[in-house]
Amino acid sequence: MILVPVKNLSAAKRRLAAVLDQPARTELAQAMLHDVVATLAAWPRRPACALVTSDTFALELARQYDFEVIPDPANSGETGAIEMATRLCVSRGIDSTLVIPADIPLIRTSELDEIFAHAPAQGSVLAPAADGRGTNAAFRRPANLFPLRFGNDSFKPHLAAAHATGTPCQVLRLPGIALDVDNPGDLQQLLAHPGETRTQSLLRHWALDGHFLATGTEGL
Repeated sequence: MILVPVKNLSAAKRRLAAVLDQPARTELAQAMLHDVVATLAAWPRRPACALVTSDTFALELARQYDFEVIPDPANSGETGAIEMATRLCVSRGIDSTLVIPADIPLIRTSELDEIFAHAPAQGSVLAPAADGRGTNAAFRRPANLFPLRFGNDSFKPHLAAAHATGTPCQVLRLPGIALDVDNPGDLQQLLAHPGETRTQSLLRHWALDGHFLATGTEGL
């Protein structure tokens, strides 16, 4: 099963507060989530997908794309949400999970194919963020092979945990999955990158109508 944890988007992306007000950050987070969900929905080989969330926008998106919702009323963050969802998967007899974040709008179906092509019969696949610090995709078989602990520097601990299981771990560097959005520099990369995702269209619209200038981001 593919699991996408989604926190309350009304308070999303606080690290962008210097360049975007909260309504804009929420709109950005919604666009990124929509890009991720639409890519998953367009993937012919996709297994079951679930959004782990209680966010209103995410719930409507799940309904629109016929994804399962695993309720996350605690809204305690990615780590807690995935711990809870993993327990549910194990209780259902689901043998593997792929966890991806909601803020990688350049994700491609070909990258998902690559993850599953490299997935061992027992073991894991990890795809780091572009800076090598975060983890932007984590496949585990069995589903609870090792616990996931997300954060700014999660990749090395995840890699160590995977190796500690004594099972194979494949590390894949996937450019679309690697680009997440945490700081203004990431927005610059999205603007510069070719493509017409919802997120890129939103950023280009903002750039054209002076939104960034109005929020003090003249250098963006």
